[in-house]
Amino acid sequence: MFKDLFRSKPKYVTVRPQKQTDHLEHSEKKEIPGGLWIKCDKCSNILYKKDLEKSLYVCPKCGFHFVISAKERITLLVDEGCFSEFDSEMKTIDPLSFPDYLEKLQKYQEETGMKDAIITGLGKIKGQEVVLAAIDYNFMRGSMNTVVGEKIVRAFELAREKHLPVTIVSGGGGGARMQEGVFSLMQMARTCQAAELHSKKNLLFIAVLTQATMGGVYASFASMADIILAEPGALIGFAGPRIIQQTMKQNLPEGFQTAEYVYKHGHIDRIVPRPFLKDTLANLIAWHRR
Repeated sequence: MFKDLFRSKPKYVTVRPQKQTDHLEHSEKKEIPGGLWIKCDKCSNILYKKDLEKSLYVCPKCGFHFVISAKERITLLVDEGCFSEFDSEMKTIDPLSFPDYLEKLQKYQEETGMKDAIITGLGKIKGQEVVLAAIDYNFMRGSMNTVVGEKIVRAFELAREKHLPVTIVSGGGGGARMQEGVFSLMQMARTCQAAELHSKKNLLFIAVLTQATMGGVYASFASMADIILAEPGALIGFAGPRIIQQTMKQNLPEGFQTAEYVYKHGHIDRIVPRPFLKDTLANLIAWHRR
């Protein structure tokens, strides 16, 4: 029974799979460039960026409004070739010498191509001349500092001088910028005063609240407009819902602080989807000038 135990076993030839690298190296590899696809934050659908651009960065599946830059905002609203920016070189002097603040500013300046979180200028919306300001959420979350406050005040001053309406598109989720301390907080009072002086001249002020308009931005000029519009789903309020819930120690209503919730409770005048915003602004300005 053991006679076959020590018998030499047959040897097998190991056949290695043929490498195809040579073929692949000589064939054309079609790779998908990065950045062509974007995932929707709301419905999680994968969207082709070119299609998203055509829809003005509104998800065609669920209607979610993506955050866009101040430059993109102005391009969408203003007639082509009809925008003249002013105070474009204004920048902060870091009044408190706050640690690492200048380095952070430089980082955001390089990423956005802006000196600070706001662009102001003269433009036309479907032929209607207007002083326009757009706050960029991508620049330190659109927080308000001395530059943002000063440029808003100057925008109102120019509008009073030329008897023009003011439209401010706000996306200041960062509130007052802590790196400039009380100098940032002062801008709440300054911008409120500027809006009030504008109103006393019977001139129109329209605020467009976008994702997100919170803190000192909402608690000052953004809530003082004659007409307050908002994009669908925008977060609007002073403190964020998480902080409120922790402080009150109770659950908040569904959709709390969204544009829809705020509209339902009478704090804004209308919710306007992005594709209709330009027409809505033009009609409101034309109506006010009758």
